[in-house]
Amino acid sequence: MSKSFMVAIPARYGSTRFPGKPLAPIAGRPMILHTCDRAREAGAARVVVATDHEEIAGVCTDAGHEVIMTSADHQSGTDRLAEVVTTLALADDEIVINLQGDEPLMPPDFIRRLHARLSEASEARMATLVTPLATAGELHDPNVVKVVINRLGEALYFSRAPIPWDRQNAGRPASVQCWYRHLGIYAYRVAFLRDYPTMQAPELERIESLEQLRALWHGETIVTARVEGDTGPGIDTPEQLHLAEAALTRLR
Repeated sequence: MSKSFMVAIPARYGSTRFPGKPLAPIAGRPMILHTCDRAREAGAARVVVATDHEEIAGVCTDAGHEVIMTSADHQSGTDRLAEVVTTLALADDEIVINLQGDEPLMPPDFIRRLHARLSEASEARMATLVTPLATAGELHDPNVVKVVINRLGEALYFSRAPIPWDRQNAGRPASVQCWYRHLGIYAYRVAFLRDYPTMQAPELERIESLEQLRALWHGETIVTARVEGDTGPGIDTPEQLHLAEAALTRLR
């Protein structure tokens, strides 16, 4: 298993609900810098911020982080990372972790676990994390992405719908121990990232608004690693910043 890995952090300024989110202050520092901290704490040999915005680039550079300026036309963080691996001329078998810029609470252990999973799965080019659902309410929450996996830990499908459907209990199981939530962090082999921009986006991706379905539709294997817990409160609006600050304070 390769012990070395890179974390690439896509960070865009534009956001419908929260413009400038990577620069939003949490505990007196921009969110993006906390995310970089988590990557460093995970033991990444290299941390690169991929952005198309000069202010984000300046904040990261001033803090001593490596920055790659990318096109403003990318539709997803994966597309942005595809440009990064080309710019850096990385080898096809290298592993890159895609850590979103708005994940300042990602546990470093989760990042290490994800890298280990893809390193040991020589047949796969992509890996992600899953965790057991905490409540039955999450099963019906479209903002919580569910995933069904096979006995080998490979993802069969991702959905915002409650999958699998518990027919005996009208979709509302008494226990949620067999249901898994998808955590939006990925590990890729560089060869996959080179191929990704050429992959046609299927209708499934548009319907669910889940870009990982493109990989499955094209026959890629996505291996999963199970972790316990989650990545902290989501930060989709300015009003949710205080939740992240409180969670970050508890980590210290």
